[in-house]
Amino acid sequence: MHKDFFCMPLHLDQLAAFVNVADLGSFTAAADKEGLTQPAVSLQVKGLEQRLGVRLIERVGRRAQPTAAGLDLLVHARRLLQESAAAEEAMMPYRDGASGRVRIGSGGTALIHLLPRAIAVARKSMPGLEITVRIGDADDILRDLEANSLDIAVVALPASGRNFEIEPFYEEELLAVAPTGSLMPEGGPDAAFMRDRTLLLYEGGNTRRAIDAWLAAPDTRIRPAMEFGSIEAIKELVAVGLGWSILPGLALKRAGLVATSSLNPRLTRRLGMVLRRDKHLTRGLREMMKCLRAFKG
Repeated sequence: MHKDFFCMPLHLDQLAAFVNVADLGSFTAAADKEGLTQPAVSLQVKGLEQRLGVRLIERVGRRAQPTAAGLDLLVHARRLLQESAAAEEAMMPYRDGASGRVRIGSGGTALIHLLPRAIAVARKSMPGLEITVRIGDADDILRDLEANSLDIAVVALPASGRNFEIEPFYEEELLAVAPTGSLMPEGGPDAAFMRDRTLLLYEGGNTRRAIDAWLAAPDTRIRPAMEFGSIEAIKELVAVGLGWSILPGLALKRAGLVATSSLNPRLTRRLGMVLRRDKHLTRGLREMMKCLRAFKG
């Protein structure tokens, strides 16, 4: 091998293609994510392998997986790509009058009822701040955060991950929700009372797990009449008399068409900000976190 071979620079596009293939287990999926063709991604990974003189990706069944050398390279590749993104972001205030970018991942309730206020305050403080929000299931949001395609996640706790910093910032009550005119027990409905109702519950996530635990009885599995991926849809169905539910207080600030009550005993959930431990805290990200912390209490 020529002595000048390793003087050739590593190409970030090749590193990004390699990381995406390793993370997604597929050249095709990596191509879709990057907006490229599958052969183009294959050439990038092959070029990186030729540059380093080692095989980085191997096929195991239908999946493309990193080799031992590939696993070692992933650590360095992620760091290089993150530093490259940080360098580019640091230049944004000097380009086109922009003041930075914050990519937020969140569940539906926080997105609709809490984030708009925090974003409005942040944008008032930094008018050029570019803010994008991605809505999704908490597990998917945290995976995107781990992959550094999001800067911060706002999710119902608990959230787990060795590489995450987690900061609770908002606690809210989960309330019994019933059609207008329904009779609520004095002191609020307990679990036995709610189990006897026709229940319409949100499917999946930490909030649902907390509700299931609160409703649980020995040798009883909670089987709601219907499950939905939208809290707003549940509110509408409760309003027309199709059942009862347990929903976050944030979603009921302007309920109007439904009756609400605290549960007995009370049930609460906490929302938290989640970031990678190694995340570079830009001015825009710090401003966004400050605005979210303002919701404490």
